[in-house]
Amino acid sequence: MKKRKARQGEKIYLLKATLSGRYGDVGEMPHRVLAIPEGSTLYSLAESIVESFDFDFDHAFGFYDNLKNSTNSKEGYELFADIGEESKLEGVERTKIKRVFDKLGKRMLFLFDYGDDWHFTVELERVQSSEEDVKYPLVVESVGDAPPQYGEPDEEDEL
Repeated sequence: MKKRKARQGEKIYLLKATLSGRYGDVGEMPHRVLAIPEGSTLYSLAESIVESFDFDFDHAFGFYDNLKNSTNSKEGYELFADIGEESKLEGVERTKIKRVFDKLGKRMLFLFDYGDDWHFTVELERVQSSEEDVKYPLVVESVGDAPPQYGEPDEEDEL
């Protein structure tokens, strides 16, 4: 993941990404709070979330306003739109975080890997000034252990 210093006057968004169930339930699930410049893209946010959970960033993904059913979202952004696949939604590579997370408390579903369906609830917790000489994005809080991305290996796989 490419890190950078914030531009002069650029605000830092603190976004909480919580591993969630298929219907948006978060309970006692692990979460990460990420500090990322407002001018960063959703693609950068997705990469930061995935890496903060020690997953490989190797699958398609999207952000959706319907936390329970992504296909019923009125607002959404998908990698498919950027790579030339059919999508009725906007892409993630040029869409800025500040445009999507436009008010405190706004939540979006981050759906990663449409095969394994990793669901994360992402919420804008606060906006703050950037710190000099700090490179973003960075994890400012990590609670709970991330599950293995691909499940436990089978005994046959270990032979």
